[in-house]
Amino acid sequence: MSAVAHDLPAAAVNKLPASAVNAKLIALVSSAAIVVGILLSGFVISEPAPYEIYMAGLIAVWALFGLRISRAIVPLLVLLVAMNIGGMIAMTQMAELANTPLYLAVSLFLAFSAVFFASVTSTQPSLNRLIFIAYVVSAVATSLLGIAGYFHAFPGAEMFTKYDRAAGAFQDPNVFGPYLVLPGTYLLYLLLTGPVSRMPLLAVPLLIIAAGIFFSFSRGAWGMFAVSAVLLTGCLFLQSASGMFRLRVVVLTIAAVALLVIAILVILQLPGVSDMFTQRAQLEQSYDTARLGRFARYTIGFQMALEHPFGIGPLVFGTIYGEDTHDIWLKALMDYGWLGFVSFLTLTLWTICAGFRILLRDRPWQPYLLCAYVAYLGNIGLGTFIDIDHWRHLYLLLGLIWGAIALEYRHQKELRLTRAVPVPARAALPARQDFRGQGLG
Repeated sequence: MSAVAHDLPAAAVNKLPASAVNAKLIALVSSAAIVVGILLSGFVISEPAPYEIYMAGLIAVWALFGLRISRAIVPLLVLLVAMNIGGMIAMTQMAELANTPLYLAVSLFLAFSAVFFASVTSTQPSLNRLIFIAYVVSAVATSLLGIAGYFHAFPGAEMFTKYDRAAGAFQDPNVFGPYLVLPGTYLLYLLLTGPVSRMPLLAVPLLIIAAGIFFSFSRGAWGMFAVSAVLLTGCLFLQSASGMFRLRVVVLTIAAVALLVIAILVILQLPGVSDMFTQRAQLEQSYDTARLGRFARYTIGFQMALEHPFGIGPLVFGTIYGEDTHDIWLKALMDYGWLGFVSFLTLTLWTICAGFRILLRDRPWQPYLLCAYVAYLGNIGLGTFIDIDHWRHLYLLLGLIWGAIALEYRHQKELRLTRAVPVPARAALPARQDFRGQGLG
């Protein structure tokens, strides 16, 4: 509307219907509200974090004033709610509840946040761009905090580190690192597909985020970023039929890898970095292979799952063995019972299959789906070695992917309706809003 208003005389602008002006204002306010939520997602020092408090209020307000859940998103809602019902049943098996109600409240909120993001992006596809931009800004900010903390850049900066590793505004470097993977992947996508003139502008935030991932010394984050970059590059190569574009992707990929290797070699010359890198680069750590280490607890936990089909209750496993499950599948069995495990497994397989089916289709929202999908695969793969059920960005990824699934569902429905209408009658139909607009009709 702003572009149209700019071309009209002032008198004509003043005559615009009040409903049109109000609709524009509502769209601006709602978009800004979501941007604020995404910006807060990079600052999770404690639980519940400001992100939870803010987003819980935003979701409630949005639900009161027109949150629309597409039929295609219903499986996401049902499976996430079923998982949390499993957690509530598991809670009944506990002798002492302790902080379990709060833990499950956060779990349920995160489930609703995934449905919320799926709903708003399927209704307003243009929000995808704002969400990704806000995510990049948040990632750059928290990366800078983590890097400053690692190098003790100012008094008190060590609060942004843990175990001598960059943690940014997070409790754990093993969450901080994976949080940065999606914005890093998105910037890489823009670098590979955008104009050459924009490359320096994209390279700076990408290098900051890559440095944040590196200084988190999270093996999982390193692997996730590498896998996401490879999958993204492969998908772009397969999607395009242009030989020049494929050559561009290959050349830029080789250049990016070369620069990354050079940067790592330079960074390793800094005091203390080489020792930490050597230590963290080992595939197995002492806490993995000890008598009751991570791998041993996997076996114990899966045996317990056979004896306790309703689970043993959220966070109980850690109180028994001194360490948490560090495996999302085992955690689902222990904390959410077999109901939660089956629900989460079904949701994971459904998301992977439904997302893959539409991954390379030429749509306005395809770039966002592609970046979210490869990052989601990395998160699920990492979940085999770490608990991810309370990772805020995981539920954002779910929402983005299912939002694209709902968009494709509606797009196919529109195509079927168009084919069913005879050509003469089709010309008489009112024009529908394009998928790139704010609504989908």
